[in-house]
This record gives sequence, structure tokens and C-alpha cells, in this order.
Amino acid sequence: MIFSSVFFVFLFLPIVLLAYFIVPGKLKNVVILISSLIFYAWGEPVYIVLMIFSIVYNYIAGIEIDYHREEGRDGRVKFVFLMSVVVNLLILGFFKYYGFVIDNLNHILPIEIPNRALALPIGISFYTFQTLSYVIDVYWGNVKVQKNLIYFGTYISMFPQLIAGPIVRYADVEEQLSDRRVSLAKIGSGAAWFLRGLGKKVLLANNIGMAYDAIAALPGDEVSVLAAWIGCAAYTFQIYFDFSGYSDMAIGLGRMFGFDFMKNFDYPYTSTSITEFWRRWHISLGSWFREYVYIPLGGNRVSTPKHIRNLFVVWMLTGLWHGAAWNFIFWGIYYGVLLMVEKYLFMDILERLPRIIRHIYTMLLVMIGWVFFFSPSMGSAVAYIGRMFGIGAAGLVNPTAVYYLYNYILLFLVLIICSVPYTYKKFSGFMQRRRSRLGVAIAAYVAIFVLSAAYLVNATYNPFLYFRF
Repeated sequence: MIFSSVFFVFLFLPIVLLAYFIVPGKLKNVVILISSLIFYAWGEPVYIVLMIFSIVYNYIAGIEIDYHREEGRDGRVKFVFLMSVVVNLLILGFFKYYGFVIDNLNHILPIEIPNRALALPIGISFYTFQTLSYVIDVYWGNVKVQKNLIYFGTYISMFPQLIAGPIVRYADVEEQLSDRRVSLAKIGSGAAWFLRGLGKKVLLANNIGMAYDAIAALPGDEVSVLAAWIGCAAYTFQIYFDFSGYSDMAIGLGRMFGFDFMKNFDYPYTSTSITEFWRRWHISLGSWFREYVYIPLGGNRVSTPKHIRNLFVVWMLTGLWHGAAWNFIFWGIYYGVLLMVEKYLFMDILERLPRIIRHIYTMLLVMIGWVFFFSPSMGSAVAYIGRMFGIGAAGLVNPTAVYYLYNYILLFLVLIICSVPYTYKKFSGFMQRRRSRLGVAIAAYVAIFVLSAAYLVNATYNPFLYFRF
């Protein structure tokens, strides 16, 4: 089940909200837990067992860590903690990286190891990181152990952010699980977040995605330099509006149920350095790696060689988290190198350049990075980048490129406008000057909803890009 579907918008969500507000306070988490398990089982009926196991196992692990600490058994505490981390990572590793490891071994070894393709449990990368955040924080003593299984199950399986984030650390919602309030203002704010996200996904990401899909399907010898750049630009906007759209919907749904999730995007395409870009893109993932990998390794309070090591470890793991393929690993290392170069070699020079130059520099490197991200292999990524710079391309411009530029130029302009905070701030400022302008906001959101619904009625299955991670 996906948020951008007629079934979810017009049936599942209204029923769940109605049940949530009808039941007394003590049963509200039960409603969320049951609806979340139904939501997950709708698309992955087999893997609901895996989800329930993850909930129960980590719930027991947290209680065991707390119990042995109170008994003064430090060795037992460490053993239970390490076992929990290993079990969580083994589950993630088996389902996500088993095929990747076997394929690479088959290229090296003289024998052929049988490899049965496994369907990737949807959202496993996200909810595994959430379970790990809980176990680690309990072990460190940063949070109290959760002894209510319903509350803990609600945290792990919460359907608003279960499938593609944002990654919610237990520490951020610990109190909200037992004490949260929902007001009309919060419901209205949540609905606005949800509708903005729905519009991003359905009206913007899906439509520009058609341009990328069409160009990506062309034979390499039919792709000119301009066509290659149009395809790359289309994907650049598609993944931003697709992923940030999902995150906005998740934040909106969370608010409707009384939860406050962290913002996951902060207009990343306005960045003037790669360092700034990663402070604005997928903020919850960056925060997770910083808290649970980078800082424990020593962060930047170590010698230069160790700091460089820390950067490479974090970014190699970031690439690997996104996918079991060499192009994802290279994508992570690519950003690790860029961040290292900026910090140690280039930042002083970069800061003296005009803002427009810094922005062009950042977006050029980000777009090249997306090629490694969307390509099926390293070879195809290198070939595509080659065509972007004239190597193996069908000339500088060809009729195909002109056709796509002509058909999508207006949409590109809309995407650029919607990628900067100026538009939203201007609209918010306009609304805040007079209460009578509330009708304008309502009309705008109704228009987004009606247009999105019209697209959804005729749309085929359109999952979010980050579902596969």
C-alpha cells in the first residue's frame, strides 16, 4: 500500500483516523499498531512475520539490558547488546545483501554458488535503523527501557514513516508514545503537510519522472549531450520531489496522530557546497549516522588521518545502506571524497567565490552523483556520464533532445520554483498578514487535492523511489 493511491487516501486513512479518534486514549496506540501491521501486510504478507519478530526480539533485548544493568551484570549487558546489534544487522544483511555477496563470489570462485533471488522486505533499511537506535540508546542509558509492548510495537511499525522514513529515533518520540495531544490546529497542519507531499509526488515527481524514464530507455547511440543532461536533470528533480513528498506526507500523517517527526529535507538544491547539501538532504539518515557511527568513531575530534577514516567509513556505509551494488558503494565513496576535499583543500577558496558559482559547482557534482545512483551498474553510469560530456553521445543536440526540452521546459521551470524556499515563504507571509486569506490557502490545498486525485484515478502503480531501499 502506498500513500499516493486512491485506496489509501479515500478508504484506509479515513477509516484509521475515525477509529483513532473514537477509541479512548489508552487504545489509540493499539489502533495505530493494528493499522500499521495491516498496512505493511497489504504489500508484504509474508514479511509481516519478520516485522513482528523484530518488534518482539528488540523489545525483549531492551528489557534484558535494563534488567542485567540493575543486577550489576555488566558483561551480560554487553553480550545482550552485541547480540541484538548482530541479529538486526544479520537480518538486514541477509535480505538486502545476500544476492550481492553471492554474485561477487561467483565472479571470483571457480565454482557456481546457487543464488535464489529474495524479495527485499519493504522498508527494512528504515525500521532496522529504528530498532538499532532504540537498543543503542538503551545500552548507552540515553532513554528508559520501554516495557509496554504495544507502545514499542507502535514505534517500530508506525505506518506513516514505516516504508521510507524519515528515520525516527526512539529518543525523539519516547514521551510522545505515552503522552501526546491532538488539536484541530495540529490536524490542520498535518493535513497541509500531507497535501503538499501528495502534490510533490503525484503532480511533480511522477510527471518529470516520465521524461527520465523515456530518455533512460533510449539506446545509448541515440542520446545526445543535451538529452543526457535533460534525463539527469529530470531524475534530479524526480528523486527530490518523490522522496521529500513522501517525507512531507509522513510528517503530516504523524501530526494527525499527535506525533512530531523531524523535517527530512530543507531545500537541498539551494546549497552552495556539498557539505551544505548533506545538511539539507535526508536529514534523518545523516543524523543517524552521525550519532551512531561518526561520533562513536571519534567524529572530527581526532587526528586528520583518523577523521578521514571516519568520513570514509560513514560514507561507504551510507552508499551500502542505499543499495547492494557497486555503484551505490561508489556513490557513497564519491561523496566521502568530495566532503574530504572541501574540508581540507577547497573550503577557503569556495567561500570566496560568488554564490552563483558555488551553487553551480554544487549542483553539477550532485547531478553527476545521481547518475551513479540511478544507473543499474558502474559501467552504465560511466557510459552515461561520458555522454553528458560528449563521449559516445549522438552529437551535441539531436531532434530527440529538442522534443523533450520543448515538452518539459515549463515543468522544469515549475520544479525550479518549487525547489527554493522563497515560494513557500512568500505564500506563508501572504497568509499571515490577514486571517481572511485563510480561504486562499484552503482553495490552494483543495486544488492540490483535486488535481492529485484526478491523476491517481487514472494512474498505474507508482511506488516511491526509496521503497527499494
